[in-house]
Amino acid sequence: MSKTRLSDVARAAGVSPMTVSRVLNGQGGASPETSERIRQIADEMRYRPNALARGLKSDKSRIVGVLVPDIANPFFPEIIRGIESVAMQNGYNLLLCNVVESAEREIDLMQILESQRVDGIVWCSARLPEQSLIKALQGYKAAVLVNRSVAPSIAGSIMIDYRSGAADAARHLWSLGRRRIGVLAGPIASQGAAERLEGIRMAFGGLGTEAVAIVHCKPDVGGGAVASRQILADHPHIDGLICYNDLNAVGALQTCEALNIGVPQDLSIIGFDGISLAELVRPQLSTLHVDKYSIGQLSMRMLLDRIDGKFIQHSIVIRPELILRGSTSKA
Repeated sequence: MSKTRLSDVARAAGVSPMTVSRVLNGQGGASPETSERIRQIADEMRYRPNALARGLKSDKSRIVGVLVPDIANPFFPEIIRGIESVAMQNGYNLLLCNVVESAEREIDLMQILESQRVDGIVWCSARLPEQSLIKALQGYKAAVLVNRSVAPSIAGSIMIDYRSGAADAARHLWSLGRRRIGVLAGPIASQGAAERLEGIRMAFGGLGTEAVAIVHCKPDVGGGAVASRQILADHPHIDGLICYNDLNAVGALQTCEALNIGVPQDLSIIGFDGISLAELVRPQLSTLHVDKYSIGQLSMRMLLDRIDGKFIQHSIVIRPELILRGSTSKA
């Protein structure tokens, strides 16, 4: 980190600190020759502006906080990439926080981000109960939630239509002749999990049936393996499985291989999210694909509008696309 100060550059250039400040901030204040000399001296002396001081003057830190439940889940890095692409184009940097699926850590990180004077936050798949969520957001001028929603005056939202996606999954399995369908329902505190279940129940209600079994689980491969083994132990004759996400579905594939259950001959499995891993396993996973990169871009653009005091769009809803692959081929 350079310890060169603005006054050091001014002294070396033979001009006032104000002139150096104006030149380096693109505000003019000197002839083209002098401006070029100042920039060259600043570069040679490795001068770097004090971002905190600039933020205090402009009332902007040019930093936004991003919270995700689990950075190891391939769903979230794509969102982060989308956020970062828009942030960089607009002169912002990210302060990334990994919540590790802990509501208590969410509260701690929100307090830390507030103390860092971030200009706003994008919060993905918050696990806090609604009242705690609203309280945690009160210290921020601008916020956007992904997979959660609150009053538009508190935060904007990017919502995935989990209900329609899960309903599509249920109807697809039914169309294949699957009649004994189980559900790996994901984290019990997840709003997205609750919405998936609503969609499944809605579809099954229209078909005059219901899920054979519903088991909540951790949203990772291990969680899917444990939950699928539990369902198959209690209901060995199920012939369809709807999973909270693709990681759970991969865990279910592992269980089926260990138990010598054929997929899709004996059991059709469908995931959610459309991560790249879904195409790498065998059989390839049918899934509800979500454009995660676009979600990141949309959330950052909405946040920038809110930072600038614009409330052009409060909520965006994205519908997943059903992608059919080998794990749900007809038996």
